[in-house]
Amino acid sequence: MKNILEVKNLNKKYDNFELKDVSFSLPEGMIMGFIGENGAGKTTTIKALLNIIKKDSGEIQLLGRDHLKEEKQIKEEIGVVLDDMFFPEILTARDINRIMKDVYKTWDSNLFNQYLEKFLLPSNKPIKTFSKGMRKKLEIITALAHHPKLLILDEPTSGLDPIARTEVLDLFQDFIQNETCSILLSSHMTTDLEHIADYITFINQGKILLSKTKDEILEQYGIVKCREEEFQKIDPKDYIRYKKNKYQYEILIENQQEFKKKYDIKTIDKMTLDDLMILMIKGEKSC
Repeated sequence: MKNILEVKNLNKKYDNFELKDVSFSLPEGMIMGFIGENGAGKTTTIKALLNIIKKDSGEIQLLGRDHLKEEKQIKEEIGVVLDDMFFPEILTARDINRIMKDVYKTWDSNLFNQYLEKFLLPSNKPIKTFSKGMRKKLEIITALAHHPKLLILDEPTSGLDPIARTEVLDLFQDFIQNETCSILLSSHMTTDLEHIADYITFINQGKILLSKTKDEILEQYGIVKCREEEFQKIDPKDYIRYKKNKYQYEILIENQQEFKKKYDIKTIDKMTLDDLMILMIKGEKSC
């Protein structure tokens, strides 16, 4: 399977934060959910991919090309929505259409106008009259209207109501149907990612904690809830993290089948991405 995005040993150091050997890859035709708490390094990583900030070291390839040497060609073929992205408020959607014709060789005015109609966005009203949700939709359809091969999205569904979010997620799934286009989607909406993502990459404090298929994570990982006497019998090598509650322990394990073979614990709870993040970040690891 060909990778549309490859990041190897990406490093970037600030006074109070550091990306440390960040590595992951995204195959063609797939959606990758990029998760982590605020300040974990998601936006810093994305800005390094786009060369908005200069990396200290490491390799980044987008669409099979070096992100520095072929930056201009790459940016013709990717669509971007950043969390702090904005259009001047005096512009209308019609103005954006006219401007983007001169920015992208492959800009498709007909497609842009179809998206405006689909999302009920007016073409002749200033953006300052738009709600937050309407502005976010406008950013998304602008990213899509030049037929990119890769979408890089930072919190694209932030501010959208459930119905609008569903419409946007359906749009993302349509985008990858030809099996050559892909999406890197940073989001706190983990329930959205559980529905549409093929891969999950989890970053915390500038380090990648895991990067695996979503199915592997949700089907193989699990949470064991047990009393203290049961917890003491479990080898620390057989779990990733644990959290002690008032009446029981919660243990994050990586392989349900192997765990069941080894221990007389009948019930292993299925896990959500939120559960994974909480236990990985807040849980403890035995020495």
